[in-house]
Amino acid sequence: MAAAINNSDLPHLSPDDAIERDCLLAIDEIDSNAATPLQAVKLLALYLSNPHDKESTISSLKEWLADPAIGNNAILRLIAGTIFMHEEDYNEALKHTNAGGTMELNALNVQIFIKMHRSDYAERQLRVMQQIDEDHTLTQLANAWLNLAVDAKDPETLANLVVCSLHLGKSSSRYLSQLKLTHPEHILVKRSSAAEDSFERALQTVA
Repeated sequence: MAAAINNSDLPHLSPDDAIERDCLLAIDEIDSNAATPLQAVKLLALYLSNPHDKESTISSLKEWLADPAIGNNAILRLIAGTIFMHEEDYNEALKHTNAGGTMELNALNVQIFIKMHRSDYAERQLRVMQQIDEDHTLTQLANAWLNLAVDAKDPETLANLVVCSLHLGKSSSRYLSQLKLTHPEHILVKRSSAAEDSFERALQTVA
């Protein structure tokens, strides 16, 4: 099944369908002998793809976190924070992420604090990231998240989110749609529209 998905050219998947595809790939390709970080990724895939059995997934996650041999693994803690944030159990999420250690964990802390409506803590965490590497894509993205939480219609924040998402290989359509809706004259909107027009014209010449 994974091979079939890998070999398929599916450029127009919706974000939800893309997540489902990635989950299926992770579940199918990561076996029980894989290293802890990969096992953690598979656990997240199981959680996202099978919400009816999430209690079992969370139970397995807690067992791994309690294991002194692997419980402090940065990727496992990142996955734990992500899952508990999805569960809206923010205190449990922070228990595993708040010590930081990687830019990914620091960025997840910013997300969790924003979800908790604690922009003051999110700003404090952002300053930590800026001290480590102000130009890091995740630092820029976290800065945009915080600005968006404070002012959801700020055009430069939305534009930064579009650019950062593209750098990270993530979908930027949500932020670009917001920017088009609230600031149709923004230069990024104009460039995007021009690129779309050029693409359509190119398709017509081939057809």
